[in-house]
Amino acid sequence: MKHNAIIIAGPTASGKSDFAHKLAKHINGAIINCDSVQIYRGIENISASPFADVSGGFDEIDGVPYKLFSILSLNEHISVADYLILAKKAFDEVVAMGKTPIFVGGTGYYINVLLNGISQIPEISSENRNRARELVEQDIIGAKKMLPSEFTATDPQRVARALEVFFETGIHITDWQKMPRAGALVPDALRVLIVPEREVLLKRIASRIPEMIHGGALEEGKNIIKNNMDATRAIGAVQICDMLNGKVSEKEAIENWTIKTNQYAKRQRTWFSGQYKADIEIKNVPNDKDLERVIGAL
Repeated sequence: MKHNAIIIAGPTASGKSDFAHKLAKHINGAIINCDSVQIYRGIENISASPFADVSGGFDEIDGVPYKLFSILSLNEHISVADYLILAKKAFDEVVAMGKTPIFVGGTGYYINVLLNGISQIPEISSENRNRARELVEQDIIGAKKMLPSEFTATDPQRVARALEVFFETGIHITDWQKMPRAGALVPDALRVLIVPEREVLLKRIASRIPEMIHGGALEEGKNIIKNNMDATRAIGAVQICDMLNGKVSEKEAIENWTIKTNQYAKRQRTWFSGQYKADIEIKNVPNDKDLERVIGAL
C-alpha cells in the first residue's frame, strides 16, 4: 500500500460511516473515530453513531474492529491534544493487528491534527482551566470579547480552551496555531472526501431526524436529564431534552434539530472546501463504484 492509513471525511448524513465499514471489510481494515460527538457514550442514536442499533460493546461490528467510539461520559472534557494521544494509541493497536487504520468522521479540528500535528501549547494548570470554564458558563459573550476577532468559534468548549491557553501563556491560541506544529499521525494518509450535493444532504437529514427522535434517541434524552449530563455536547440532545422538559413540542424539537444539523453540515462543507485537500472526492452518497475507486488508489 502507498498509504499507511485512510481518512474518510465528510459532512453529517453523507454516508461516510457505512462506506468506511464496507471498505474495512474489503481491505482488512479497522475503524478509528474522528468525530467529536460519537466519542461520547450514551448518545449513540442522537449522534448517528455506527453503534446506534448495535447491542453489546463498542469495539466491533460484524468482525470489523472499532476504536474511540463511546469512550467518554457526556460530562467529560477532551481537548484536541487529548484526542491525538488517544488516536495514536488506537492507530498503533490497529497496526499491531495487521490491519489498515481507517479514520472516519466529520470533525475538522480532529482531522487537522491527524494530518498536520498540533501546536506546542504547554500543559494548562487546573486553576486556569477552571477559571476559563467558569467565565464561559457565566457569560460566554463577555468571555469571547477577551479573545481576538480572528477567533471565530462559538461553542463553549472551544471558547474555554482559547481562554485557558491565554491565561496560562499570555499568548492567544490563534497565535499558537500559526507556530510550527508537531505530532502529525498520518500526514501521508489517503484522503477521501464524501460530499453529496447540498439538496441530497438536506433530504437525508430531514428524513432521518424524525426516525431518530422516535427511536433510541428519546431514551437517551431521558437518561441525560435523569443523570444531569451535559446535553450541549451534541446537536439533537438539547432539542430532545427541551421537548422532554415541556419547553417545545415534538414538531418544534424536530424542526430545531433539523435547522441546527443543516447549519452544522454547512460549516463542515465550508471547512472541507478550504482546509482538506482530498485525494478522492465523492460527490454523491457513496456506492460500490466509489468503493472500487478507493481500493484502486491504495
